[in-house]
Amino acid sequence: MNRVFGKKKAAKPAPSLDEASAGLGSRAGQLETKISALDKELRGYKEKLRTTKNPGTKKNIQKRAMDVLKRKRMYESQRDQMMGQQFNLDQAAFGIESAKATVESVAAMKGANQQLKQAIQKDLQVDDVDDLADDMAELMEEMNEINEAMGRNFATPDDICQDDLDAELDMLEDEFEEDELVGDSTPSYLQDSLPSNPTGVPQKPADEEPALAGL
Repeated sequence: MNRVFGKKKAAKPAPSLDEASAGLGSRAGQLETKISALDKELRGYKEKLRTTKNPGTKKNIQKRAMDVLKRKRMYESQRDQMMGQQFNLDQAAFGIESAKATVESVAAMKGANQQLKQAIQKDLQVDDVDDLADDMAELMEEMNEINEAMGRNFATPDDICQDDLDAELDMLEDEFEEDELVGDSTPSYLQDSLPSNPTGVPQKPADEEPALAGL
């Protein structure tokens, strides 16, 4: 039977969306080239109609221009149909890619959810976390107490009040006024303790002066 009628041809595999879209785009480009050529031809007829004076010739030119315009409209209609089909194919391809991406995202989220559940059940116990937080709070409180104790100043008396401060400031103000009256920049509490000869040059006795003068 195969020798008489021949073998049945295998069905040709359907093209992919990208292949079909590319084919439509190529044919639409070819039609666009034809439309451009017809536009150029129509511009030539327009120039001839503008310069031709003979009515018979002008009528013939108009008839040819009308035929060109009809072909142009037919090509434009075919081009628009192919571009519409190509747009639909591109939309379908985009929808498929979006669906695949969504499926992959859902699968990844499911895997992450399962891993998170396992980690919480095995490694993260809520009671342990609460106990750890309480221990850390107690340790931080103890460290604050230690730092406060270490930073305490034991040399500063605690019995000084506002009256003591006011009295000290009044006394300092009185000393400052006395120094201004005297005209000396040295404070009063240092004047009695400073030597009369601050330069350090020793003073000569009075009885040695004549002898030195004779020399």
